[in-house]
Amino acid sequence: MDLLNTLVDKGLRRELPTREEALAVLATSDDELLDVVAAAGKVRRQWFGRRVKLNYLVNLKSGLCPEDCSYCSQRLGSKAEILKYTWLKPEDASKAAAAGVAGGAKRVCLVASGRGPTDRDVDRVSKTIQAIKDGNEDVEVCACLGLLSDGQAERLRSAGADAYNHNLNTSESTYGAITSTHTYADRVDTVQKAHAAGLSACSGLIAGMGESDEDLVDVVYALRELDPDSVPVNFLIPFEGTPLAKEWNLTPQRALRILAMVRFVCPDVEVRLAGGREVHLRSLQPLALHLANSIFLGDYLTSEGQAGKADLEMIADAGFEVEGAGTTTLPRHRSTAHDEAPAAGGCGSSGGGCGPAADTGADAGHSGCGGCGGCGSSGGGGVCAPEPAGVPEPVAANAGADEPRPAPVPAGAARTDLVAVRRRGAGTDLAPNA
Repeated sequence: MDLLNTLVDKGLRRELPTREEALAVLATSDDELLDVVAAAGKVRRQWFGRRVKLNYLVNLKSGLCPEDCSYCSQRLGSKAEILKYTWLKPEDASKAAAAGVAGGAKRVCLVASGRGPTDRDVDRVSKTIQAIKDGNEDVEVCACLGLLSDGQAERLRSAGADAYNHNLNTSESTYGAITSTHTYADRVDTVQKAHAAGLSACSGLIAGMGESDEDLVDVVYALRELDPDSVPVNFLIPFEGTPLAKEWNLTPQRALRILAMVRFVCPDVEVRLAGGREVHLRSLQPLALHLANSIFLGDYLTSEGQAGKADLEMIADAGFEVEGAGTTTLPRHRSTAHDEAPAAGGCGSSGGGCGPAADTGADAGHSGCGGCGGCGSSGGGGVCAPEPAGVPEPVAANAGADEPRPAPVPAGAARTDLVAVRRRGAGTDLAPNA
């Protein structure tokens, strides 16, 4: 296909595709899907080989958010039955982070619900960062605390933070339909503050909220212009009790096309497969590793993810390897340019470098509350815990004829049964599932 050959050539040269080319990727048919994945996979391997970076999410403060982001289970007025608790103590957060590192995570993402941190909150998170670094010297720490005020990014960097996450989520033209308590411009401003302070900027999107192909291309091109080091791609988890509970718009095939489009537009940037992958990609998750070079390990902020052991097996079975702590995530040209000066080009721009990869963030699998903007989110690492009450045990492959079996799911149907509220990990007495 001439389109894919052109996109591969541009990706290997870090050249920006045209908007028409990006839209054409989203418009490809299911019959062409493997060709699209193979093409984008060539670009992914050029800049990241077969490495997969693991990230671990620690939810420092859950629920109780004053913002009204329609996708978020922690939003103002949410009736989702999620965990709700105020700030974890630094020692508790450090203990949770250690579980993720033990599971192979290279980065720990500290997320807190809310519009944005107070100066006291920044002090609290700074102590948490120090506690984590004291116990795990080489671990990267990314903060995701919402909208930043002047000087707060610099304080977080001084405390030892490596990165800051704040997602754009959707296109500027549709942002007002998703959130009314803050603006798209507020989010852009926070990403720019993080970048200017020398933090590795991370910003991504949520797909599946009813947006058009044009909206998806708009937000990805806006992200390239912002030039984050990491672009988390979240897929909406339609939580009961939120305004978008009925928005089941994604198939595994469409999710893969979206990831491929992001890879072509931001060829040499850490593309993170974030919240909602289990719900929407399902058995096609391994194919996504040919597009994204980073994932979250274990659970998300307010929803359960795939068990960490299954994540590690999936990576190995697909022929990939976990990225080690001593490996620099980003290609040399980006990390070198970031060390010299802030970039002014956009994801993958041939002149604009960036620094060490940043993070994602978010609510129950997407991007966090109000200001949270959020780490694509997960929590993993450590010993598997028993399933919480109310979660059915999986049916064994050799179950007898008289034992219950899951009903077959029609082709293209939504798997609403895969949406499960998180009941373990940080803020609970149960160990995480990774």
